[in-house]
Amino acid sequence: MAMTAGAATTFPMSNHTRERVTVAKLTLENFYSNLILQHEERETRQKKLEVAMEEEGLADEEKKLRRSQHARKETEFLRLKRTRLGLDDFESLKVIGRGAFGEVRLVQKKDTGHIYAMKILRKADMLEKEQVAHIRAERDILVEADGAWVVKMFYSFQDKRNLYLIMEFLPGGDMMTLLMKKDTLTEEETQFYISETVLAIDAIHQLGFIHRDIKPDNLLLDAKACAEQASPRASHAVRNRQLLAADSSHS
Repeated sequence: MAMTAGAATTFPMSNHTRERVTVAKLTLENFYSNLILQHEERETRQKKLEVAMEEEGLADEEKKLRRSQHARKETEFLRLKRTRLGLDDFESLKVIGRGAFGEVRLVQKKDTGHIYAMKILRKADMLEKEQVAHIRAERDILVEADGAWVVKMFYSFQDKRNLYLIMEFLPGGDMMTLLMKKDTLTEEETQFYISETVLAIDAIHQLGFIHRDIKPDNLLLDAKACAEQASPRASHAVRNRQLLAADSSHS
């Protein structure tokens, strides 16, 4: 077949190439956004230190000592952030959940003994179902959130097959498990959990996110669940602009 002058030949992109392009794009975005975030966080911590020293009325020599100690802590903190982690740094204890893209494991960090929930996401499935943007949004909210309503993420890393998110382990389970166990909640319990859920969703909105999958399975409970004082935490969310883009295809 003859080609017209100036016409470009296009070839379909393989999954492998798409994955490499996506990984490269996310790596660059993460690198520069993390640089800005780390700088802002350092400035905030320094300002808090200065305010605290003024409130305590410390002498100049004591202030100098505090600043020196703070600088050493910042250096050590930066060194720890640069430490590369992998699967070998964690011992898998058991599987505690399964999802569309992988599973969640209870793990223990070998050097500290701390317990975490490791979310394992298969890259191939995320690409095939075009969910990379949504997974990225979920990771963003875990990184940006700093409060009682969103599960904390401590580390993230990847290999050729999977993305790994090392998150806070909440031993209270989820709301669905609680409902199945209790069958029926009292009016007081219902009011309590609905109120906490509304506060959790509002906290996410304040960060610029909209939750797209609100259901009992995605409301996690802390260790006080047995004392009826659990705090549901939202576990899946996307940014407003991504929600609009995603929903437009279904309208």
